[in-house]
Amino acid sequence: MWLVGLLASPLGLLAQYDVNDPKTYTLSGLEVEGAEYSDANAIIALSGLVVGEPVTIPGMQISDVIKRLWKENIFSDIQIRADNIVGDKIFMTIVVKERPRISQFSFQGISKSQADDLREKINFIRGTILTESKRQSAIRIIRNFYVEKGFYNVAVDIRDEPDKILKNGVLVNIVIDKGVRIRIKELRLSGNEVFTDAKVKRKLKKFHEKAWWRFWARSKYVPKQFEEAQAALLEAYQEQGYRDVSITRDTVYTYDDKHVIVEMDIDEGQQYYHRNIAWSGNYKYNSEILASVLGIEKGDIYSLGKIDKRLFGDTNGSDVSSLYLDDGYLFFNIEPVEVMVEGDSIDLEMRITEGPQATIRKVPLFGNTKTSDFVVRREIRTAPGQKFSRSDIIRSQREILALNYFDQEKLGVQPIPNQATGTVDIQYTVEERASDQLQLQGGWGGQIRDPNTGEVLYGGFVGTVQLAFNNFATRRMFDANAWRPVPSGDGQRLSLAFQMNGRGYKNFSVTFM
Repeated sequence: MWLVGLLASPLGLLAQYDVNDPKTYTLSGLEVEGAEYSDANAIIALSGLVVGEPVTIPGMQISDVIKRLWKENIFSDIQIRADNIVGDKIFMTIVVKERPRISQFSFQGISKSQADDLREKINFIRGTILTESKRQSAIRIIRNFYVEKGFYNVAVDIRDEPDKILKNGVLVNIVIDKGVRIRIKELRLSGNEVFTDAKVKRKLKKFHEKAWWRFWARSKYVPKQFEEAQAALLEAYQEQGYRDVSITRDTVYTYDDKHVIVEMDIDEGQQYYHRNIAWSGNYKYNSEILASVLGIEKGDIYSLGKIDKRLFGDTNGSDVSSLYLDDGYLFFNIEPVEVMVEGDSIDLEMRITEGPQATIRKVPLFGNTKTSDFVVRREIRTAPGQKFSRSDIIRSQREILALNYFDQEKLGVQPIPNQATGTVDIQYTVEERASDQLQLQGGWGGQIRDPNTGEVLYGGFVGTVQLAFNNFATRRMFDANAWRPVPSGDGQRLSLAFQMNGRGYKNFSVTFM
């Protein structure tokens, strides 16, 4: 007796009982049929049906079971069957048909290297279910992959057929037609008077129209690069004081099957200049000192980039933030606010929140699996009890890297502030790298013989072998577990060298530092 069946969609719910005469039973038995790859107990748990509890037929309870299982997206057919009814007890079976699983997948129409790149991106795994959402996700990923390479008209077709060997398996063939790479035939500009066409095109980084003389630069059309180029252009205008610059229209249309034409209208606006700059909230340093560090004078071009650099990001550490951060004011904040715009002049107010000075509480160190803590810590300039200093952190980073024991890309410094207590933990993370060196040199030189015996004294084979252990540890020489292959971690240098020049000269040297 079938209670409810589901074929392909939750809209296919079919009631086999009189909806006007529902009956309540005690579920006395529940089994699963058709689950070859899915766990039967997991299906029962997902269904929400519990043996020993009441179940009403017909009713929303059974429909909800179907919906819950359908949401898992692993079944193509779900039915619930009443096997037996004894009095007020009912025995039921959940009958499922599992969706096919990927047994193999391949690419057609592209190179092996591109197929390898896509294989990692689309996340097709053998043995997993091929769902419609997974299919559409793969199409989107593949399309974006080729659009970024300039193949704007790429077509993707994912075909599948039953695997004749593996039951319930499908062979997936991903057919890709890249089409031709779309290039920019012409870039047409309007509205730009301050910047010439040539200057605007230079500012549109990585976005160039096709030109025979620019053979080294690609002219492919990539929408993401177009957006980035527009942002770079606006930033270039703003650096020159054109705060209100905007791109009022941009259009891309097809020229032929290989090229597009890009049109762009620019509203440059007017150029602005600094007038008055006021400071508020500053108690540690007076306004004259801060204005001197800022380095922006009345009448200077109003540049948002320069303001940001002089407040927060000078590479030499001569910005306003560094003045505070090097003196312990970790919780310092400054906000530039435009308080008046009059004609082509702008007045700024620098609103400062100094906060308390932060004291270093702990300096944890992680990742030095071979190098001893004391070797690294003697290069660290931040110590518990000191005031926080950004320049000390930068110096510590530089000197840790100078040891040449750690991967430069993996060195991390993470301040962990606690404003409530006015303290900060500075966490250093490193990753060991090989630092030992092996040097081999060899050659063949002229021979010098003994005039009496004719024996070769010098010459012939000339060779040098040098082995340098740059992170040696003498104090661990008597630790058997430390010989991997030699004791290391204390930053000492041990060099072993052997030289020979024929049979007449041999030299062995040991250097320890």
